[in-house]
Amino acid sequence: MMSENEREDRERILELVGEYCEKYHNTGTDKEFRPGDRINYAGRVYDSEEMKNLVDSALDFWLTAGRYTDEFEKKLGEYLGVKSVSLVNSGSSANLLAFMTLTSPLLKERQILPGDEIITVACGFPTTVTPMLQYGAVPVFCDVTIPQYNIDVTQLEEALSPKTKAVMLAHTLGNPFDIKTVKAFCDRHGLWLIEDNCDALGSKVGGRFTGTIGDIGTSSFYPPHHLTMGEGGAVYTNDPLLARIIRSMRDWGRDCVCPPGRDNFCGHRFDGQYGELPKGYDHKYVYSHFGYNLKATDMQAAIGCAQLDKFPKFVEARKANWNRLKELLADTTDRLILPEPLKDSDPSWFGFMITVRNADGPRGADSCAAAADVVSAIEAKNVQTRRLFAGNLTKHPCFDQMRAGGRGYRTVSDLAVTDRIMKDTFWVGVYPGMTDSKIEYMAKAIKESIYGR
Repeated sequence: MMSENEREDRERILELVGEYCEKYHNTGTDKEFRPGDRINYAGRVYDSEEMKNLVDSALDFWLTAGRYTDEFEKKLGEYLGVKSVSLVNSGSSANLLAFMTLTSPLLKERQILPGDEIITVACGFPTTVTPMLQYGAVPVFCDVTIPQYNIDVTQLEEALSPKTKAVMLAHTLGNPFDIKTVKAFCDRHGLWLIEDNCDALGSKVGGRFTGTIGDIGTSSFYPPHHLTMGEGGAVYTNDPLLARIIRSMRDWGRDCVCPPGRDNFCGHRFDGQYGELPKGYDHKYVYSHFGYNLKATDMQAAIGCAQLDKFPKFVEARKANWNRLKELLADTTDRLILPEPLKDSDPSWFGFMITVRNADGPRGADSCAAAADVVSAIEAKNVQTRRLFAGNLTKHPCFDQMRAGGRGYRTVSDLAVTDRIMKDTFWVGVYPGMTDSKIEYMAKAIKESIYGR
């Protein structure tokens, strides 16, 4: 219990922190943008509330998960409408935890085992696929489509085999994949569905948030993402058994559900029988899974709580920026393919995807050179660009041994569209720190890069 003196001292400290932040941190949008200033594809948008929460947590000096973690998990669950949210230390850990949950023996015949197949795509970020390989599963790569940049659902049935156990896909740059079709496919064949929602927090399909339609959803809170803790992520589900497994594997694999620092929360710490352990063995050190410590700290969660209060405005800003950029680039479709949202979706955009057309690009018929030249010209104007992450993951050095050995994964078709995206596609940012002047400058830089004037 905090004393009155301590409370007053803390309030005085936090007041000073607020003043410091407002004086020394440029925390909002830059309203004094000058053409030629660097325009980053993403960035942190925060104010004194995040910094005060951070210091408030530091003054507690509770260095693991605590009161802010509980608050964040509750608030994010309420926002998404899910029953269970587990905070973790990164989006990559979130994907690892989501996948390893499906390897639990508690799932019986639906447990994913080494050699089982998982349908996914090669066009995206590697940590959607890495957990499959880590657990000995076999990724089955489908192609994607332009201009949505998500899985080509016409290949799902071809990807299916007697070994298929799950589908794990990301909603690309905030644009939802055709989750109605994918979910129906999973239901028809008894497959798990993991939604990598790391780039799409706040997106909706048919009025429902992405990440909440499949069995498990994941988020990332790395600085460029929709909200930030610096590092951090989350795994969420409505399934009570999956939620229990997620918590166990996140917390060292423990069978015990007692919160950190609270012994015998369940009231049965010393009266159970587990495995071949002696009866009454301390339940706090009984392990029902092979797990890790993937928790975030309460200081990270404290920042996230302040970010969540701003989050609906962040989403609206991303939508407005994306729409404005598309409007400004509407007259470039002779040279560029502009992105299109999934039908019946309301994306919370992470970025604005652009594909350079093959035949009529500004630098000739060589589409790879054309895209590279366009990107170089835009970057030379101080506009930051990004490729669609791995492009085609199977082309990277991490796949060299598997390619050479002809094992460890398989593909559906020749992934021709994936290869085209690897060569011809890039994206620019639409994060909430953008201003109209920045967006207008970006559009001008893109036009100059493709028309040479």
